[in-house]
Amino acid sequence: MAGRFENLPGGGAAVALDEVEVSILRSLAVQLMELIGPGDEPAADADPLAALFVEGPSEPPSDPALRRLFPDAYGDESEDLRASAADFRRYTENDLRARKREDALMVVRALDSLSGESAGEGGAVLKLTADESRAWLGTLNDLRLTIGTRLEVKDEESEQLYRLPDSDPRKPMVMAYLWLGALQESLVETLMP
Repeated sequence: MAGRFENLPGGGAAVALDEVEVSILRSLAVQLMELIGPGDEPAADADPLAALFVEGPSEPPSDPALRRLFPDAYGDESEDLRASAADFRRYTENDLRARKREDALMVVRALDSLSGESAGEGGAVLKLTADESRAWLGTLNDLRLTIGTRLEVKDEESEQLYRLPDSDPRKPMVMAYLWLGALQESLVETLMP
């Protein structure tokens, strides 16, 4: 999968994706939204002002991938820092979850917009605005963090991923992880001034 983001005149980025790439990206983004979940959001009929003061969870998630996506703001070396981290999480995690879901949904919708185009053998070109590019960058990062956590990737072992035998059951996820990294890197390059 050799798609690379390229600059668009006036900002934004474009990437050519084939049908398989579109399907993989869409599936991963949907799974990310399912993993993130709805969070503790106020009911639709709740007072909008009261919704501003809704508190989220104070404890880190038990799932390692979610802990990676929603880490503690401070280390846990002392009781004071643990209390500060709990307070920070309580007041920020719901908004962070909502933003991550919105970004992933933007990715899904952009990919769905390609279904009207010919995303078959020749593929289709996805064109993103600067804002959409930033949402994509966040989602690509979240996908890599999630997959890397599931694969238990450590920095010092990353070179070994390239030499994984085809018989290893982790190989498909490793390939997705590496491909997402290449996409993310090319998108970062397009967003650099």
